Amino acid sequence: MRGVEPTAPADLSRTWALVPIRGLETAKTRLGEDLDPEERVALVTGLLRRTLVATRDARRIAGTIVVTMDPDAAGIAKELHAVGLVERAPGLNQAIEAARSVAVARDASAVLVLPADLPSVSAEGIDALLAAAAELPTAHGLVAIVPDRHGLGTNTLLVSPPDAIDPAFGEASRAAHAARATAAGLAWLELDGPLSLDLDTPADLLAAEAAIGSLRG
Repeated sequence: MRGVEPTAPADLSRTWALVPIRGLETAKTRLGEDLDPEERVALVTGLLRRTLVATRDARRIAGTIVVTMDPDAAGIAKELHAVGLVERAPGLNQAIEAARSVAVARDASAVLVLPADLPSVSAEGIDALLAAAAELPTAHGLVAIVPDRHGLGTNTLLVSPPDAIDPAFGEASRAAHAARATAAGLAWLELDGPLSLDLDTPADLLAAEAAIGSLRG
């Protein structure tokens, strides 16, 4: 945790979405056994666009930052009224922290980390997540987590104030984020729902397509 007083209140009135994606051609390589390179790029591009349309249309999102190593992904961000941040950070969490700094500079009161691999993402789902989080006591900040369908990873992470905890994406990130929230004395909430679907493996792709239909163009 960095630089936030324990008593700093949460405020979701200016929530910025942070969308990390390494690159259009380098993302989701574990799907390679089911998709050829062209199909995989088309899938990744479609998911990024779907995510940015959702954050653009969500009533409770003030703005969106796409943090990426790929200028093409940053270009899609600009096309869909988001900020494209080309960042050569050494890892995912460092990239998210760089995007968070940009959001804070733009007066964000909260950040929602929303990876671009959630096939059921929608403006309504994002607004519902923020509405549920707004019901928490907020005198000492808050964290809301949507875990993946296995209950191990983190599909979305809402934090207010924005740097009340640092991101801990990676192995067993759901438990890591919950532990950081508890250690910081923050109210925290875990939610299920459509945002628990993500795409990391061929099995995830099959599960998503069984739930919402084909994602392959």
